[in-house]
Amino acid sequence: MSVAEKVEGDEMTKQSVAVLGLGTMGSGMAANLLKAGFPLAVYNRSRAKAEMFAAQGARVANTAADAARGASVIVSMLADDAASRAVWLGQDGAAGALAAAEKGAVLVDSSTVSPAWIAELAKAATARGLELLDAPVTGSKMQAAGGQLTFLVGGSAEALEKARPALEAMSKEIAYLGPAGSGAKMKLLNNFLCGVQAASLAEGIAWLERSGLDAEKALDLLKRGAPGSPLLASLSGRMMSRDYTVNFYLKLMAKDLQYAGDAAAESGVELTTAVNARRLFEQATAQGYGDEDMSAVVEFLRAK
Repeated sequence: MSVAEKVEGDEMTKQSVAVLGLGTMGSGMAANLLKAGFPLAVYNRSRAKAEMFAAQGARVANTAADAARGASVIVSMLADDAASRAVWLGQDGAAGALAAAEKGAVLVDSSTVSPAWIAELAKAATARGLELLDAPVTGSKMQAAGGQLTFLVGGSAEALEKARPALEAMSKEIAYLGPAGSGAKMKLLNNFLCGVQAASLAEGIAWLERSGLDAEKALDLLKRGAPGSPLLASLSGRMMSRDYTVNFYLKLMAKDLQYAGDAAAESGVELTTAVNARRLFEQATAQGYGDEDMSAVVEFLRAK
């Protein structure tokens, strides 16, 4: 019996879900699926992060392929193209989740990856008679833990409806954007704008602190004025308190800005501001700030 037949045969039974990747975002997503009562299999390259979910009722898989077996919806939340490729297609002779996925399963890549990789993965899924949704998210650690993410979805509307119950358990909104690749493009556009603003804010704070102005008063005016935004408010608070508890890894913003630049170039647009912002995040990463929150980019400038 296929996954689809099992779901259709018992509408009261929640679809089984697999989550591949239990980092800052994936762990919150998995916790909300368990809270909503979904049978869950989890896989993480570092098994210790997966073990914590065993006590909550999840099945801890040894491989991505093992996690995918029998799942109606298979969700990945990984760092980049290389990590996504390894989990879905396998590496070092080991099978990936795609090879183990059963007929009727929906593949959901929620990682922030390139549209080029999504096109390749969608083609591989189609060759196996499966459907892929690229469904990256907006929101960070707090939203993932609270089930308040927004999914940016590309793929077929039919596949989305199959996966919707699981996605709803992790989100406040599901935005359907069109064919495969649409979600990936939208997420990179989002992160491009966030990354450039974070970089300019870090430079602004470094300038402010050396200018002789009252920093508290100046930031209050900026937050209430035209430059103000939710991102400026949250990042400036972290930068001034020097609390770099990870909401979004600094090194991943450098990666996202590179992906965004490449994707925009395919549309004939040069993201010149992304180039400069990416350089700043790469320099901060090289100085040891890569595994801290992206707001720590200000420390690289403070030290210059």
